[in-house]
Amino acid sequence: MLVDLIYALKSGYRQNASFVMNRKTQSAIRRFKDDNGQYLWAPPASLGQTATLMGFPVVEAEDMPDIAANACALAFDDFKRGYLIVDRAGMRVLRDPYSAKPYVLFYTTKRVGGGVQDYAAIKLLKFSA
Repeated sequence: MLVDLIYALKSGYRQNASFVMNRKTQSAIRRFKDDNGQYLWAPPASLGQTATLMGFPVVEAEDMPDIAANACALAFDDFKRGYLIVDRAGMRVLRDPYSAKPYVLFYTTKRVGGGVQDYAAIKLLKFSA
């Protein structure tokens, strides 16, 4: 199942790909072993490095769903090429001298957005019951 997910991604994307999952999914996947009884999960070799799963880095994202039936709880992707973050230049500041007398309140807003720009760079694994 994990091997199929890795090779579902084209080779150009696979070079910089990583696994993305939340901590509950990590807890389940850390117990996976190969045919020789070796764990597929490798802890970080030294301080400042990340854990790997089958040789690819693992990123923890709490926004990913928990591992469950029909949940896409595991992603394998090259987010640098697959997802675009748009950061609009500038910041807007609103001065409010009326709401909290004798203090002046400042409200700042900044527009940031994002979206998938290349669906071929992101693959999801859906777990069955």
